[in-house]
Amino acid sequence: MTDPASLVISGIGVVSPVGIGVAAHWKGTLDRRSGIQPIDAALSGGSGIRVAGVVPDFDPADFLPRRLQVQTDRWCWMGLAAAELALADAAVGTFDPYRLAVLTAGSAGGNEYGQREIQALWREGPRAVSAYQSIAWFYAALAGQVSIRHGAKGRCGVAVADAAGGLHAAAQARRLLLRGQADQVLVGAAEAPLSPYALVCQSSLGRHSGADTARGAYLPFSERAAGSVPGEGGAMLVLERADTARARGAQVYAELASVACTHDAHHPADPPPTAAHMAEAVALALERAGVTPAEVDVILADGDGNRCWDELEAEALVSVLGARALEVPLAVPKTLTGRLNSACGVLDLAWAALALFHDVVPPAREDLDGQKVIAGLDVVRAPRRDTNLRTALVFTRGVGGFNAAAVLRTAGGPS
Repeated sequence: MTDPASLVISGIGVVSPVGIGVAAHWKGTLDRRSGIQPIDAALSGGSGIRVAGVVPDFDPADFLPRRLQVQTDRWCWMGLAAAELALADAAVGTFDPYRLAVLTAGSAGGNEYGQREIQALWREGPRAVSAYQSIAWFYAALAGQVSIRHGAKGRCGVAVADAAGGLHAAAQARRLLLRGQADQVLVGAAEAPLSPYALVCQSSLGRHSGADTARGAYLPFSERAAGSVPGEGGAMLVLERADTARARGAQVYAELASVACTHDAHHPADPPPTAAHMAEAVALALERAGVTPAEVDVILADGDGNRCWDELEAEALVSVLGARALEVPLAVPKTLTGRLNSACGVLDLAWAALALFHDVVPPAREDLDGQKVIAGLDVVRAPRRDTNLRTALVFTRGVGGFNAAAVLRTAGGPS
């Protein structure tokens, strides 16, 4: 039985390349419906990135009035949609506005909006630039727009730690709830980094796949791994105490038992000399949750897709979990979506919560079928059902040396 004072995920909102809404996203994941596809040369912008995870059929008009659409970028549209879906999923109706917090992660920001307005400036002069340019590109715009739209007047903030940012935001949410400074916290991130300028910026790190086709472009933990694939989309979670969620009649997906973060403090373009700080994040998360390596039932991996980074992640997991690291199912469902920058960690939290809730380990894209995996890891190729999942470990890392890990525990199953 879940401790009434434990912190739980009671709502999930997802806008991802495999589905919009938690049900569609989960079904698309289990069906291994990949959202990675070729992008045209005009969008690629000379970046050398030719494939990406794209959200199909997303219409902001389904979620936002026109006046708000013209004030915001595509990443905000997706984040606002995910927030609305999460609040509805958690059955959050009336609430004290000063007790609802909004914490997001940010990375690419509104690059598409910014590029369009800068081009207008060069073509037509300053009068052609929208007044909303000043805020639409800003990495904190999503947190602000979500809080305004839903009347949330509690704590509001943004974590900037690339792919680890979502777990940093979740850590701050835990602190707010444990200190009694909020009743519910909307935690999440969204990204739309698929504009020419954004892709050129990302490609400067030299870590993305140069594949011409989607098949085989993103192969984390494979001996043939040759880079990652960017993607768009996002996820928002409602985090609160178990007793308040159940008093409202909300279903509870999972308990967020702990979060831990470390930093490598090295040049952002280079891998760290050892996996020590990655391992420290994992070990701290397990320690704070009171979980032993033997109790970890599934790992949601970072899965960078570059051989050196994948080997470091494997080394970190083995150093903490020992032989157990080779036995635990290693899930990398982001092979279906691409890496969503700051939304990576939040989407992995959502996948982990859904895995525990449904007792199913989510699969990787079919490209990994038949691939020789490094370090003997048990990378999950197809959905694994009824495995009695109780505890999930999420690990993610961001460019610049950010490491983050979280432990989730089961809090019941589907009714």
